[in-house]
Amino acid sequence: MRQIITLLALAGAGVTATAADGIKLNQLGFLPGADKVAVVPDGAARDFSIVRAGSDTVVQSGTLGQATKAPESGDTVRLAHFASLKTPGRYQLRVAGLPDSPPFEISASAYQAVNAAALKAYYFNRAGIALDAAHAGIYARAAGHPDTQVLIHASAASPARPAGSLISSPKGWYDAGDYNKYIVNSGISTYTLLAAYEDFPAYFQAQRLNIPESGNGVPDILNEARWNLDWMLTMQDPADGGVYHKLTNLKFDGMVMPAQATAPRYVVQKTTAAALDFAAVMATASRVYAPYDAALATRMRSAAQQAWRWAQVHPRDYYRQPADVATGEYADNDVSDEQAWAAAELYITTGDNAYYQALHAPEQAMTVSAWSDVRGLAWLSLARHRTTLGAAADQALIASRVDGLAQQLAAAWQQSPYGITLQKKDYVWGSNAVVLNQAMVLLHAYRVNGKRAYLDAAQSGLDYVLGRNAVELSFVTGYGTRSALHPHHRPSVADGIAAPVPGWLVGGPQPGQQDQQGCPQPYPSALPARSYLDHACSYASNEIAINWNAPLVYVSAGLQALTPAAP
Repeated sequence: MRQIITLLALAGAGVTATAADGIKLNQLGFLPGADKVAVVPDGAARDFSIVRAGSDTVVQSGTLGQATKAPESGDTVRLAHFASLKTPGRYQLRVAGLPDSPPFEISASAYQAVNAAALKAYYFNRAGIALDAAHAGIYARAAGHPDTQVLIHASAASPARPAGSLISSPKGWYDAGDYNKYIVNSGISTYTLLAAYEDFPAYFQAQRLNIPESGNGVPDILNEARWNLDWMLTMQDPADGGVYHKLTNLKFDGMVMPAQATAPRYVVQKTTAAALDFAAVMATASRVYAPYDAALATRMRSAAQQAWRWAQVHPRDYYRQPADVATGEYADNDVSDEQAWAAAELYITTGDNAYYQALHAPEQAMTVSAWSDVRGLAWLSLARHRTTLGAAADQALIASRVDGLAQQLAAAWQQSPYGITLQKKDYVWGSNAVVLNQAMVLLHAYRVNGKRAYLDAAQSGLDYVLGRNAVELSFVTGYGTRSALHPHHRPSVADGIAAPVPGWLVGGPQPGQQDQQGCPQPYPSALPARSYLDHACSYASNEIAINWNAPLVYVSAGLQALTPAAP
């Protein structure tokens, strides 16, 4: 196990005091045609300049915006706008009295590398396969969790599959920092990758990730998603179409490598939420994979419809954690959102108006999606396919739902001292995914009506996770001048390599600090935007998760594909 060292552990020596009082910006950089903003601590200076990195050569100057108090971070800041800087190069932002900003690039390929890394992170989290050096480099490891002999838990028993009987359920992605696999969280994660492909096919068709399937004639994003979809298909009971909620140990593994985690594995309880999430994802996947594998697409469509029918017969089979199971619950006692999402995807894929009626569209709000609230995914998919939908679909309602939420997010962005969409209520567990899911909504709205403000507000979400935040950290491992070093991620802790597995988005600041009693170091602050601990103990602020990385993949690709080229 590698030694855990964190910059935040040195807070008592004053190391982090200056780190949180510098110029905050996207540490990777910007596309030439993108909006460009930095956050500057308020002081005596009223002007800023852009210099070529490591020099005194000034290429642009500007005036800082008005000073504004930021209660979530406890500081007063000014914004520096420099969208007119479009010439490719490596630069720094300079303000009198402050250290120069981290260097950043302006490049036509600004987000291609981080997008590829965020997507390849899923390969690094595959279950049931050895990662060889040709594809994983220094992160090569032995296979873990073949899951070819998985026990039926008592909560999942049926006449054809009694408790203690064995099924095979291989492949899939480890869910987060742990080694278990959960249908509900796999649902939103896999869908978001498929949505990225549906929206930006040309971008992903040109991408090569160096994974084992690369070069097989299928885009690598679909190759990677297939690894998880194959597992999801094994989680459906062929006898009745129901779907098991999760595949798990009875307790979480220690901080060991996958091959060292050998406890018995179980499938646990069929649930309505799992069946509906499964139905939505398989309906989506069936149309995405149809050009590449017609037989697979037909199988997925049939599986989606079987899961839908099971859920209609079992509308309130909510997950209840068995007494002998102590792993993640993903419990949800309101499945109206899953019902709406599954209905929308089945309608889009089949054209059957009965599914649209089952959506009850006028009753469905548009929300920023999370694993526990997926009704917004229904609207995003309907908006994506709006021009090919049948007469049953209310085109005006679809557009208004997406645009209405985008207006709210853009208003928050315009009023924010940091120029971001996050508000105080958004600093929850996985706040970094919240800001990126907000950016997803904005990008969809931009695709619907072309309002430039929506694109710029979405840009701010990526800027935030790459360094334009109160702790001045890139929350993506391996990317940025100063990035998260110690994620709560078992392979990153146990592999003996100093650098964490690259491409993972950590959860981000949130004031709950649910892990503080188990951490050897204190959080540096209780303020919502600064309540973050870069330590492997911090599952509440520094864990990784497949559903958090998915919007990073979508947003980085979307900005790369949609941002207008500079003249």
